[in-house]
Amino acid sequence: MKTLVIVEHNNDSVKQTTYSTVTAASKISEEVYALILGYNLSAAVDELKKCDHLKKIFLVDKEDLSKPIAENFCDEIIKFLKDKDFTHVFTPSSTFGKNLSPKIATELDVQQISDITNILDGHTFERPIYAGNAIAKVKSDDPIKVVTVRSTCFEPCKLDSNVDVENISSELPTNELVNFVNYDESKSDRPELTSAKIIISGGRGLQNGDNFKLLEGIADKLGAAMGASRAAVDAGFVPNDWQVGQTGKIVAPDLYIAVGISGAIQHIAGIKDSKFIVCINKDEEAPIFKFSDFGVVADLFEALPVLEKKLQ
Repeated sequence: MKTLVIVEHNNDSVKQTTYSTVTAASKISEEVYALILGYNLSAAVDELKKCDHLKKIFLVDKEDLSKPIAENFCDEIIKFLKDKDFTHVFTPSSTFGKNLSPKIATELDVQQISDITNILDGHTFERPIYAGNAIAKVKSDDPIKVVTVRSTCFEPCKLDSNVDVENISSELPTNELVNFVNYDESKSDRPELTSAKIIISGGRGLQNGDNFKLLEGIADKLGAAMGASRAAVDAGFVPNDWQVGQTGKIVAPDLYIAVGISGAIQHIAGIKDSKFIVCINKDEEAPIFKFSDFGVVADLFEALPVLEKKLQ
């Protein structure tokens, strides 16, 4: 069996989700390869070359791929797979993978296997259903398995190798049905949510976006990423890319602090792999307490200043 991992990157560096996806792919066989597409990728490739488990890196570097348009990436991937003997195509279960993988599966006329959390063998996988309350065992007999990987369930691979890189030339035209409009990405000095060791998240209990500043001092002192519940995002308190949960980002930090979050099952589904969960909520009946390792029943507007002072 041979697995191709599609690399998620931002041109300058490789996303941590890719390294976890490589680890997942290595559980099927030692024949793991990576395909990275984009433009001016020298920095990202230099980083990727260190990735353990990889046999070889295939590079498609062309100006037409400078914009993250899934249709153009898909066309290049399908062309690359032609006459190859890959049995699996893995992508991270991120916005990148969720946008790209269905297109690949459609072009290959196979079913996609989404958001896997465990690999039983090369044909059989486990994935959560019903907001994580049950685990489905999925077996596929498709000749090529197109799979998205929940990166929080697999440790990132080590970066101590020196993998060969093969340049792939391509004259494939861009997809004329899709036009790039713009790409907005929030800039932050804080850790990325999906790879952060510590996360502090706020919910609707913070009442408005200005009150999220109460979390900033604590986040700064802990070196934490900041997140939010869907209710807080839907209320317009913070940007969409802060959302943690089943319909947001799945996280698995060493420490997750939930402030003013009631604990809807969709949010719990996104944080349940955290090693230690702390919650602060004035409602002692809030569901979040059932899933927390340590809970504080208190008014968050009184508790947060005390916590920040204690961290000095």
